[in-house]
Amino acid sequence: MIEIERKFLVTSTNFTTPNTIHTRIVQGYLNSHPERAVRIRIKGTSGYLTIKGKGNETGVSRFEWEKEIPLEEAEQLLALCEKGVIEKTRYEIPVDGHLFEVDVFEGANKGLIVAEIELQHENESFTIPSWLGNEVTGNPRYYNSQLSLHPYNQWK
Repeated sequence: MIEIERKFLVTSTNFTTPNTIHTRIVQGYLNSHPERAVRIRIKGTSGYLTIKGKGNETGVSRFEWEKEIPLEEAEQLLALCEKGVIEKTRYEIPVDGHLFEVDVFEGANKGLIVAEIELQHENESFTIPSWLGNEVTGNPRYYNSQLSLHPYNQWK
């Protein structure tokens, strides 16, 4: 139940091909506290309830528990969420045996593109594609729970 993940800004939209798998995601937070977040997500036609804990010192590892729930229940729970629903399209980009999930944000976070890679251990090596920019792992400003409260379009 430990998620090991690194997060990067994306500097180019040249990460897709015509066959790239992509899914629309809408998510909200029942609780967006930095030490524990409770998220409701609709990914495509599936619903999910997720609980995330506080990250370790590097921000690379943290507790994550996720359960698929019926779509109708996810829609009802989404209506109870805090303000600031996140809307994005997620692209799945395989790179040398790893999978990058690239989120292209919409709505109040339009213009932000972030890539995440899940790893087996914190020091695992991986290929860094040319379209990746600065690493933002552990920077709470880029957590979706914080983007729901302080959207990207308000940063400037």
